[in-house]
Amino acid sequence: MDNIRWGLIGATFIARDWMISAFRNTGGTVASVLSSSPERAKEFAAVKEIPLGTTSMDELLGGDIDAVYISTTNELHVPQALAAIKAGKHVLCEKPLALGYAGAKEMVEAAENAGVVFATNHHLRNSGTHLAMRAAIVAGKIGRPLFARVAHARYLPGFLQGWRLTDPKKGAGVILDITTHDVDSLRFLLGDNPKSVLCMTQTGTLAKGNVEDGAMTLIEFESGLVAHTHDAFTTKYASTGLEIHGTEGSLIGTDCMTQDPIGEVLLRTEAGEERLTIDRGNLYERGLRAFGEAIAGNGKPAASGEDGLWSLAAGLAAVQSGRTGQRVPVTI
Repeated sequence: MDNIRWGLIGATFIARDWMISAFRNTGGTVASVLSSSPERAKEFAAVKEIPLGTTSMDELLGGDIDAVYISTTNELHVPQALAAIKAGKHVLCEKPLALGYAGAKEMVEAAENAGVVFATNHHLRNSGTHLAMRAAIVAGKIGRPLFARVAHARYLPGFLQGWRLTDPKKGAGVILDITTHDVDSLRFLLGDNPKSVLCMTQTGTLAKGNVEDGAMTLIEFESGLVAHTHDAFTTKYASTGLEIHGTEGSLIGTDCMTQDPIGEVLLRTEAGEERLTIDRGNLYERGLRAFGEAIAGNGKPAASGEDGLWSLAAGLAAVQSGRTGQRVPVTI
């Protein structure tokens, strides 16, 4: 579906630096932006050439828009999504969908009952590296997957070093911010769901109070596969990676847990080593095209509301495990 008219709920960096151009490059238009600050709403709208900047949800939802993109802090997602759904708007929501599972499930079910499309902005499953790895796994290139490793430890840029490090009421901490992406990537690649999580956390050089800025998890999947993830806000010189090891081969992805269309994937089998062909297209645009097709009735979003529920449930289990030291089951 072309010409989707978008309302932005949140005048955020992700909207500014990534999503607005993706909306426009896929044939959409951005009609309005909402911020809690009138000054920020007007400034953001002016700089990004958006017709309306507002602090009123009623004004945004009452305008000529088809869908909303929600990128506000996590505690606001549920009431904002429910308001948009009630107004008959399709919803693309940032992860984590909510701070608690019940609220996330409520908005996913509300969208289903209202007949509107609800998607989670798990962008990494749209990257060329992930798509190439998924195709290789489906084709049986590595046999039965046995183990996985995700390296997603980076350094949180200064302009993001706010509530993510200090405010649990907004969903602070690396687990809900980053580990949820790892879970979604693994679910997408493996076609498998997490069964339980064991997590150890660290408060290192940036976070305050009981907020974790580093975490390592072991995740057991329903198939028996075991995955290890390393996530952090504090490592200045680390690179990202994703590996899947199977009975007949291994997939080794480098620089692949990022928004940028970079990274390589090596397939290693008895026959030798092969670098997979990577589609370098914009991953946000790929996700938006799937969202438009879903609105038109021609498929599903790249990451559905159910996908968002799985990643949130696993993230919440990891948070609980980090606090208790116990393995925690994952269910939706």
